[in-house]
Amino acid sequence: MDMSWFEEMEARIPHGEVRTRFAPSPTGYMHVGNLRTALYTYLIARHEGGKFLLRIEDTDQGRLVEGAVDVIYKTLAECHLEHDEGPDVGGPVGPYVQTERRPFYGKYAELLIERGHAYRCFCEKTESEEESGNFERAADPCRSLSREEAERRAAAGEPFVVRQRIPETGSTTFHDEIFGDITVENATLDDQVLIKRDGLPTYNFANVVDDHTMGITHVVRGSEYLSSSPKYNLLYEGFGWEVPKYIHCSPVMRDAHNKMSKRHGDPSYEDLKAQGYLTDAILNYVALLGWSPRGEQEIFSMDELKAAFELSGVSKSPAIFDIEKLRYFNAEYIRRMTPEAFAAVAEPYIRQAVKNPAIDPAAVAALLQQRTEVLTEIPEKLDFFDELPEYDKELFIHKKSKSDLESSRKMLQALLPALGALDPWTDEQILSVMETLAVGLEVKKSVVMWPARIAAAGKAVTPGGAVEICRILGKEETLRRFRIALDKLG
Repeated sequence: MDMSWFEEMEARIPHGEVRTRFAPSPTGYMHVGNLRTALYTYLIARHEGGKFLLRIEDTDQGRLVEGAVDVIYKTLAECHLEHDEGPDVGGPVGPYVQTERRPFYGKYAELLIERGHAYRCFCEKTESEEESGNFERAADPCRSLSREEAERRAAAGEPFVVRQRIPETGSTTFHDEIFGDITVENATLDDQVLIKRDGLPTYNFANVVDDHTMGITHVVRGSEYLSSSPKYNLLYEGFGWEVPKYIHCSPVMRDAHNKMSKRHGDPSYEDLKAQGYLTDAILNYVALLGWSPRGEQEIFSMDELKAAFELSGVSKSPAIFDIEKLRYFNAEYIRRMTPEAFAAVAEPYIRQAVKNPAIDPAAVAALLQQRTEVLTEIPEKLDFFDELPEYDKELFIHKKSKSDLESSRKMLQALLPALGALDPWTDEQILSVMETLAVGLEVKKSVVMWPARIAAAGKAVTPGGAVEICRILGKEETLRRFRIALDKLG
């Protein structure tokens, strides 16, 4: 066999740096476990000053969803997971889409056959059997075919798959950075399919070939692939290649017994965004699903995650996704935003409820920032700005504020002319009028504030108090609502 092509492929491989890859299948959305894999893969590369690659694994043509590759690009960009090499940015070891690498896999399968670590199998099996490798190795007559006979049958056009030739005796030991050394008896492993009848590689074979030829040094994947790792190791050994570092992450669970699943309604990244969660809060929380930083810190910027992320903190135990914990993280992130940044993300939600162009969404956002946990809560808090809701005059009764129907009527009667004469209409001026009135009438400030807020909003619970709501509504609308309240109070 002429080795010059393989030598050229080897010469392309970068060395001397950490290289990781995120290799999603374009199936339509980014589930939480997939996002965590992307994040950990990215953080390992950045922590070590290495390269982060994106590879699209599209060999399973039956599962492809139109537009899904765009979802992958969009999600990575939103999540600040910038890849150094990939289909859209290129790089030294392309192409970065598996179907575009199709000619490579057959050549590597031939090399493995040449070295005695694979063989052609002509047995009739269903496609699912081809994929899974579920068959008795000893009962497969093709395993013992001479190479000459196998080549003759292939040349005659007889369809075949290429299977890995697993040693019949002995054991295989591989090392995982999280789970340590794991030893498996070779007799328990099947001769998995490497190349299917259509010439496309199986997931397991394409992964090994691509990871080696792209120079991947650290492979991050779910712990469900632990059982496949001995076969990966034997492939690396068959080719004479260095085995990368394996990092198998335990699953993200819905509860103590069930893995998260889109089929069961568990949220994807896109779902969480639609539910009002901030990207940075989602990333921070997802980073902690299976990784424990040193110390007590919980809130991390991306730069802090890059500095802090170490494999020693990754847990063997499954992580349970707690939406209430994510909600807590989201609230923390909202409170820490600058007022300008919060106003920008809140405006679309504010405008769902406040369509009056005279009302400044930034002014409304200022009321909400310390009172919002998820962005989708915002519209329901603001329905009174556009239109005063119907409300019962009993709202004016509030024991803690020492407010009753009579005191409320009296306060609003006094406020109307005082506020009507006010210019400019600012928080300071409105507050001064209300405080002056409380002093003059020898009542607590709350006796003035409570009826003012109820009259302005028609609700017992509002973001912001009487002063802010009146200022945002404007002078004329505030006075109009006070007159409506006085009509209710008689």
